[in-house]
Amino acid sequence: MLKHTRMTVVKHCHAPLLAAAILLTLLIADLAARAADTAPRTNRWESVATASATLTRGNSRNFLGTAGIKTTRKWKSDELLLGTEGGYGETTATVSGTNVTTKTSDYLKGGVQWNHLFSEKLYGGLRLNAEHDDIAHLNYRFTVSPLAGYYFLKSTNYFLSAEAGPSYVNEKLDGERRSYLGARAGERGEYKFKSGARLWENAEWIPQVDKFDNWILNSEAGVAAPINKSLDLRLVLQDNFDNKPATGREKNDFKLMAGIGVKF
Repeated sequence: MLKHTRMTVVKHCHAPLLAAAILLTLLIADLAARAADTAPRTNRWESVATASATLTRGNSRNFLGTAGIKTTRKWKSDELLLGTEGGYGETTATVSGTNVTTKTSDYLKGGVQWNHLFSEKLYGGLRLNAEHDDIAHLNYRFTVSPLAGYYFLKSTNYFLSAEAGPSYVNEKLDGERRSYLGARAGERGEYKFKSGARLWENAEWIPQVDKFDNWILNSEAGVAAPINKSLDLRLVLQDNFDNKPATGREKNDFKLMAGIGVKF
């Protein structure tokens, strides 16, 4: 069973690993066009609000909308990351003259992470996550994760870090409440181009320590291209895998979203 679990984890890690490889390749290419500034900016909020929508009318009526906001702030020895996102979708089809509406998406999630830098690259911190997904029959899931991390790459326009630590999970899945102690391994990467375009990716894996086949894997990769100083177009891929989903639900939820971002 453990061998099968490890093979499954590797199978579903290919997307974030590929994104990380692309990020590093683009980093090297862009460095040839400019000299890197190694002094990171501090004492500044960087925020972006995002939105996307899909609407169709005709033989079927479909709607899918998402919205979110992410903000970060960096001090000399501390970092704060905040984010929340939600989405709703439904489709209506005519069956024997009757309109039948089916909800296709209904989720809300958010998280906050604080990091304290012990050196330029070594840090410790705490991450709190909360999420709800009506389609996956996830009433709620709260995750508390103390962590230790390290920046393998860190500059003004790029970074790549990895972090690990214990995790406490409290959830209500398919109407059943449960809590357990887990482990968490995560990584984050980002690259900002001279043109203002941005590429990022992140992933986290949380297995239950006393029941190793119960684990979740969340990953995201995205690219943003600027329209002007405040607006950008973005394409975001999200993949959420729950190896022990609710009864009758799929293990994997995949989203590919195109939308607009407003920076402030």
